Amino acid sequence: MAKHTYLIALGSNMRHPRHGAPRKVLAAALDSLDNGKYEVLAASPVIDSAPLGPSRRRYANGVALIRTKREPDEVLHKLQKVEHKFGRRRRGAAWGSRVLDLDIVLWNGGPWAAGEGDESLVIPHPAFRSRDFVLGPARRIAGTWRDPLTGLTINQLHARLTKAFPTPR
Repeated sequence: MAKHTYLIALGSNMRHPRHGAPRKVLAAALDSLDNGKYEVLAASPVIDSAPLGPSRRRYANGVALIRTKREPDEVLHKLQKVEHKFGRRRRGAAWGSRVLDLDIVLWNGGPWAAGEGDESLVIPHPAFRSRDFVLGPARRIAGTWRDPLTGLTINQLHARLTKAFPTPR
Protein backbone atom coordinates (compact mmCIF):
# COMPACT_ATOMS: atom_id res chain seq x y z
CA MET A 1 0.00 0.00 0.00
CA ALA A 2 1.38 3.41 -0.97
CA LYS A 3 2.19 6.06 1.59
CA HIS A 4 0.46 9.42 1.28
CA THR A 5 1.65 12.84 2.40
CA TYR A 6 -0.82 15.33 3.85
CA LEU A 7 -0.57 19.01 4.71
CA ILE A 8 -2.52 19.51 7.95
CA ALA A 9 -3.49 22.93 9.35
CA LEU A 10 -3.51 23.25 13.13
CA GLY A 11 -5.17 25.95 15.21
CA SER A 12 -6.04 26.66 18.83
CA ASN A 13 -7.25 29.69 20.76
CA MET A 14 -8.20 28.13 24.11
CA ARG A 15 -6.16 26.74 26.96
CA HIS A 16 -6.29 23.03 27.63
CA PRO A 17 -6.45 21.92 31.29
CA ARG A 18 -3.49 19.54 30.89
CA HIS A 19 -1.48 20.94 27.97
CA GLY A 20 -1.84 24.64 28.72
CA ALA A 21 -1.70 27.56 26.29
CA PRO A 22 -2.69 27.20 22.61
CA ARG A 23 0.92 26.84 21.37
CA LYS A 24 1.40 23.92 23.74
CA VAL A 25 -1.90 22.43 22.59
CA LEU A 26 -0.57 22.36 19.01
CA ALA A 27 2.67 20.69 20.11
CA ALA A 28 0.74 18.06 22.09
CA ALA A 29 -1.60 17.44 19.12
CA LEU A 30 1.41 16.84 16.86
CA ASP A 31 2.86 14.43 19.42
CA SER A 32 -0.40 12.50 19.49
CA LEU A 33 -0.37 12.23 15.67
CA ASP A 34 3.24 11.03 15.48
CA ASN A 35 2.71 7.33 16.08
CA GLY A 36 3.20 4.11 14.14
CA LYS A 37 0.40 4.82 11.64
CA TYR A 38 1.09 8.54 11.20
CA GLU A 39 4.53 10.09 10.86
CA VAL A 40 5.09 13.83 11.28
CA LEU A 41 7.64 14.74 8.60
CA ALA A 42 7.84 18.49 9.33
CA ALA A 43 6.08 21.15 11.36
CA SER A 44 6.06 24.87 10.66
CA PRO A 45 6.79 27.52 13.24
CA VAL A 46 3.63 28.51 15.10
CA ILE A 47 2.26 31.98 14.40
CA ASP A 48 -0.34 34.14 16.13
CA SER A 49 -3.29 35.28 14.06
CA ALA A 50 -6.51 37.20 14.40
CA PRO A 51 -9.68 35.11 14.66
CA LEU A 52 -12.22 34.73 11.89
CA GLY A 53 -15.82 35.25 12.92
CA PRO A 54 -17.11 36.18 16.38
CA SER A 55 -14.30 34.83 18.57
CA ARG A 56 -12.16 37.52 20.19
CA ARG A 57 -9.26 35.28 21.18
CA ARG A 58 -6.18 35.24 18.98
CA TYR A 59 -5.19 31.91 17.47
CA ALA A 60 -1.98 29.93 17.48
CA ASN A 61 -1.69 28.45 13.97
CA GLY A 62 0.72 26.16 12.19
CA VAL A 63 0.86 23.38 9.65
CA ALA A 64 2.45 19.96 9.53
CA LEU A 65 3.35 17.44 6.88
CA ILE A 66 2.35 13.93 7.84
CA ARG A 67 2.83 10.62 6.07
CA THR A 68 0.53 7.63 6.38
CA LYS A 69 -0.90 4.72 4.41
CA ARG A 70 -4.39 5.97 5.30
CA GLU A 71 -6.82 7.41 2.76
CA PRO A 72 -8.28 10.94 3.28
CA ASP A 73 -11.52 9.81 4.92
CA GLU A 74 -9.54 7.74 7.45
CA VAL A 75 -7.19 10.67 8.13
CA LEU A 76 -10.18 12.98 8.67
CA HIS A 77 -11.62 10.49 11.16
CA LYS A 78 -8.28 10.34 13.00
CA LEU A 79 -8.01 14.14 13.13
CA GLN A 80 -11.54 14.39 14.51
CA LYS A 81 -10.68 11.78 17.18
CA VAL A 82 -7.64 13.84 18.22
CA GLU A 83 -9.76 17.02 18.34
CA HIS A 84 -12.32 15.20 20.50
CA LYS A 85 -9.57 13.90 22.81
CA PHE A 86 -8.49 17.52 23.31
CA GLY A 87 -12.04 18.58 24.20
CA ARG A 88 -13.40 19.74 20.84
CA ARG A 89 -17.11 19.33 20.44
CA ARG A 90 -18.57 19.81 16.97
CA ARG A 91 -21.83 21.30 18.26
CA GLY A 92 -22.21 24.98 18.86
CA ALA A 93 -21.37 28.10 16.97
CA ALA A 94 -19.27 27.85 13.85
CA TRP A 95 -16.17 30.04 13.90
CA GLY A 96 -16.17 30.07 17.70
CA SER A 97 -13.29 29.54 20.11
CA ARG A 98 -11.84 26.05 20.17
CA VAL A 99 -9.14 24.20 21.95
CA LEU A 100 -8.01 22.42 18.76
CA ASP A 101 -8.83 22.56 15.07
CA LEU A 102 -7.17 20.17 12.61
CA ASP A 103 -7.89 20.38 8.86
CA ILE A 104 -6.59 18.51 5.84
CA VAL A 105 -5.39 21.20 3.43
CA LEU A 106 -3.72 19.13 0.68
CA TRP A 107 -2.58 15.59 0.03
CA ASN A 108 -0.37 14.09 -2.65
CA GLY A 109 -3.35 12.33 -4.26
CA GLY A 110 -4.84 15.46 -5.89
CA PRO A 111 -8.43 16.65 -5.51
CA TRP A 112 -10.77 14.62 -3.26
CA ALA A 113 -14.44 14.99 -2.35
CA ALA A 114 -16.52 12.64 -0.25
CA GLY A 115 -19.31 12.60 2.32
CA GLU A 116 -22.19 14.90 3.11
CA GLY A 117 -22.90 17.75 5.53
CA ASP A 118 -20.66 17.89 8.60
CA GLU A 119 -18.91 14.71 7.49
CA SER A 120 -17.97 16.04 4.05
CA LEU A 121 -14.33 16.26 3.07
CA VAL A 122 -13.02 18.36 0.20
CA ILE A 123 -9.33 18.48 -0.67
CA PRO A 124 -7.83 20.96 -1.33
CA HIS A 125 -9.45 22.70 1.63
CA PRO A 126 -11.90 25.14 -0.02
CA ALA A 127 -10.66 28.24 1.85
CA PHE A 128 -6.92 27.66 2.21
CA ARG A 129 -5.96 29.97 -0.69
CA SER A 130 -7.38 32.97 1.18
CA ARG A 131 -5.92 32.22 4.61
CA ASP A 132 -2.57 33.74 5.43
CA PHE A 133 -2.54 31.80 8.72
CA VAL A 134 -2.36 28.60 6.60
CA LEU A 135 -0.28 29.76 3.62
CA GLY A 136 2.29 31.66 5.71
CA PRO A 137 3.31 28.65 7.81
CA ALA A 138 2.86 26.25 4.86
CA ARG A 139 5.38 28.10 2.71
CA ARG A 140 8.00 27.40 5.39
CA ILE A 141 7.75 23.60 5.02
CA ALA A 142 5.93 22.97 1.74
CA GLY A 143 6.44 26.08 -0.40
CA THR A 144 6.86 24.18 -3.66
CA TRP A 145 3.78 21.98 -3.18
CA ARG A 146 1.30 22.74 -5.97
CA ASP A 147 -2.40 23.33 -5.56
CA PRO A 148 -3.89 20.67 -7.87
CA LEU A 149 -6.74 22.98 -8.92
CA THR A 150 -4.76 26.11 -9.81
CA GLY A 151 -1.31 24.64 -10.53
CA LEU A 152 0.21 27.37 -8.35
CA THR A 153 2.71 26.59 -5.60
CA ILE A 154 2.03 27.49 -2.00
CA ASN A 155 4.76 30.14 -2.35
CA GLN A 156 2.91 31.66 -5.33
CA LEU A 157 -0.46 31.52 -3.58
CA HIS A 158 1.02 33.22 -0.51
CA ALA A 159 2.66 35.92 -2.65
CA ARG A 160 -0.66 36.62 -4.40
CA LEU A 161 -2.52 36.79 -1.10
CA THR A 162 -0.06 39.06 0.66
CA LYS A 163 0.27 41.29 -2.40
CA ALA A 164 -3.51 41.67 -2.52
CA PHE A 165 -3.73 42.28 1.22
CA PRO A 166 -0.40 43.65 2.45
CA THR A 167 0.39 43.26 6.12
CA PRO A 168 0.27 46.61 7.97
CA ARG A 169 3.64 47.69 9.34
